[in-house]
Amino acid sequence: MARHQHHKGNADSQTLSPSQRYASFQKVQRHRASAAARFAESLPFELDDFQTEANDALEAGSNVLVAAPTGAGKTVVADFAIYLAQERNVKAFYTTPIKALSNQKYHDLVDVYGPDKVGLLTGDTSINSEADIVVMTTEVLRNMLYERSTTLNALRYVILDEVHYLADRFRGPVWEEVIIHLPKTVKIVGLSATVSNVEDFSNWIASVRGDTKLVISEHRPVPLEQHVIVQADEHTEPEVLDLYRRDGNGEQATKLNAELINRLDQLDRKAARRRGEERPDKRKGFGRDRGGKGAKGHAPKAERHTPRRWAVVDELNFLGMLPGIYFIFSRNGCDQAVEQCINAGLELTTDEEVTKIRRIVDEMVEGQLTQEDLKALQFSKFRFALEEGFASHHAGMIALFRQIVERLFEEGLVKMVFATETLALGINMPARCVVVEKLEKFDGTGHVGLTPGEFTQLTGRAGRRGIDTIGHAIVVDHHGFVPATAAALSSKRVYPLHSSFRPTFNMAVNLLNSSDYETARVTLDQSFAQWEANESAWQLESQINTLKNALAGYEQAFACEHGDFKQFMTLRMELSDIEKEGRRKLKHEVFLTDQERSRAFQNLDQRIRDLRKAEHEHPCRNCPDLQQHLKWGHRWARETRELQRVTDRYDSRTGSVARQFDCICDILTGLGYLERHVNAAGHIDMTLTEKGLLLRRIYSEHDLELCEALLAGTFDKLDANGLAAVLSSLVYEARRGGDSEPRHYPGGISGPIAIASSKLKGICEDIDILCEDHGLDEMQRPDFGILDVMYEWADGGSLGSCLYGTDMTGGDFVRTAKRLADVLQQIAVAQPLPFDGGERLAGLAHEAADRVNRGVVAYSGVD
Repeated sequence: MARHQHHKGNADSQTLSPSQRYASFQKVQRHRASAAARFAESLPFELDDFQTEANDALEAGSNVLVAAPTGAGKTVVADFAIYLAQERNVKAFYTTPIKALSNQKYHDLVDVYGPDKVGLLTGDTSINSEADIVVMTTEVLRNMLYERSTTLNALRYVILDEVHYLADRFRGPVWEEVIIHLPKTVKIVGLSATVSNVEDFSNWIASVRGDTKLVISEHRPVPLEQHVIVQADEHTEPEVLDLYRRDGNGEQATKLNAELINRLDQLDRKAARRRGEERPDKRKGFGRDRGGKGAKGHAPKAERHTPRRWAVVDELNFLGMLPGIYFIFSRNGCDQAVEQCINAGLELTTDEEVTKIRRIVDEMVEGQLTQEDLKALQFSKFRFALEEGFASHHAGMIALFRQIVERLFEEGLVKMVFATETLALGINMPARCVVVEKLEKFDGTGHVGLTPGEFTQLTGRAGRRGIDTIGHAIVVDHHGFVPATAAALSSKRVYPLHSSFRPTFNMAVNLLNSSDYETARVTLDQSFAQWEANESAWQLESQINTLKNALAGYEQAFACEHGDFKQFMTLRMELSDIEKEGRRKLKHEVFLTDQERSRAFQNLDQRIRDLRKAEHEHPCRNCPDLQQHLKWGHRWARETRELQRVTDRYDSRTGSVARQFDCICDILTGLGYLERHVNAAGHIDMTLTEKGLLLRRIYSEHDLELCEALLAGTFDKLDANGLAAVLSSLVYEARRGGDSEPRHYPGGISGPIAIASSKLKGICEDIDILCEDHGLDEMQRPDFGILDVMYEWADGGSLGSCLYGTDMTGGDFVRTAKRLADVLQQIAVAQPLPFDGGERLAGLAHEAADRVNRGVVAYSGVD
């Protein structure tokens, strides 16, 4: 495109004046001399307009935020940032939300720049950390910022991939910490999915980091068509029908396809006849709620046949729409789908492809896992399915197996992957079609409908750039399905991006370690969370100004020569409030003893008498114009109360993040992690104690609980295995709630492990009470459900023996063990530990980390 435009410009120059031709020539020469132009010339494809616009802005010195659909080519802008850093001999960091993305990008960059130029840091993996280009998870960069790493000195570009992930409740705040704390010399490249309030997000980045260029592209390189797959019964073939009607050019328009509606009506009637019903529920008006119930709350009498998973795959294969990704919002559902396809006798691969698959799988597995581990992970069953062209992909699988699936799918060898929504997060696995089994999912508490953003994220993988001319998004007909719901989800409306930022104990001590108290509060006021709150407060601010102007007018109207009429009205208001509310409040105060309540009523009566006397003796009472003044005074009193109400609402929004920080500092001061100082001018400052320096180095959702437990000697009687077992409670999250208790405590219920666990529970409960007293969210409770499993693993048990008798998957266990090893390593290096026996405990934590981080847990997947 760019080259074509240059040729066009040269042709048009024949009609320009000499001065205009010279100016045009200079412009072309400047463009050719730019790094962006040289980068574009080095690519085997023409850049899209949005990519060129973003690259030019980045070279000109702006921060850049790119919002575009999946597969549109956002990473080209990130690649240019790295190219620019190489040209200017400075460093560039590429951050991702998950390790799998970091590993993938590391390999991509090594292919371009070579292993000497590229590093990888993911918490448990460190490769060439001082390289010019380093790929890392966002948490690693956040930690480097707090530790003031010298590696940051030459840093000039940071790519934040999947930056919309900052809406994530648990890990999202890290993105905001990074954006706020990065040196001002660093330029940010944010890559985001298309979100509806991206302008707000861009404005916030500009408020924190300066000039920021927002580049939006809603164009999909490969057009996406929407379909629904239905099946009359198990004896007939499934049918793929368009969701939207087609226009005169054969392209899908925006109105629902009448043929689809009619076909669903036919299937409803057929289902009703099959069940012996005379008249099925009508679909007109779609008299069902999201749960598929009728208008009166009764379940429909007849339900259409839901296409079988294997039948869907078979039909899509017949239509030439594979390879595909089939999203099922259940790990078990994904695994069952693979079995169902195998049992149905489907084969999607040729003999030549089977040979390639076997060779790649064996190469990737060789030397990574023991035969015993492979047996526990049912490797032979996994490989057989791959050879038939099928695979699961979900968080319950170990990283190695997921990486095998990703590679085979990218090479076109696996034809259908059954995946949970975790696959939608950035991993490079485009497909010809994407199948969505249902338009709702279980969120841990109940079944909820997909949002337009979630649906867009899932179906965004359909259509491989440079391979497919069209991508296909297919919804499977299911219980309660209504075409209008699918149409609403597939429209261009997408989800808004909202901050999940909140101060933490670790964040507080790290901020106060590098800045004074007031600066720390100002820093938190720069968060996107506070920016959003402030933006929503502008209407309240306008109300406040209007009310203040009205009050000034009333005060002018009731100005009295005899005295201060505003003071007189304030006395009357206070008297009225106490007489109306004072006794009622005291009567319902449950924490007072009878003696205290009696004394409080006496004080209240005395205060009422004092106010009545002051009001009666006030000079304004003798004014001959008292009634006229009171007319304005009553209006002034009404508006004064309204001003207080609106001001309270305004104050609750503005500075709300800093107020949370204040509460955290109060707790930390009370527990001895901070010391508060007030100078002669009345300014408050905070300094870290030895305990505070320890908390700085503990990055965990249970940071304060862990520090309190360490300082209280909770783990003193434990060996390395016991330490790993007890601390697993701070990183383990049961998928279905669980009872938070292990099957048994190694050493018995009176042994050191059980005693340490009980002490840790007590500490967590105490901190929970402190948080509640200070108006903070309650902390997540520790979960001891994996304690016995982790003890056996640390003691050298095999994966199979450790997981025997549990419903835990290998992937869940490995992920928990990696997080545990990370926490143990934090304790090991947090030297010196400020308590007796600290050196011993640090050594014990180091030993425990090694015992946990072995075998399948130690596998990083970057080799």
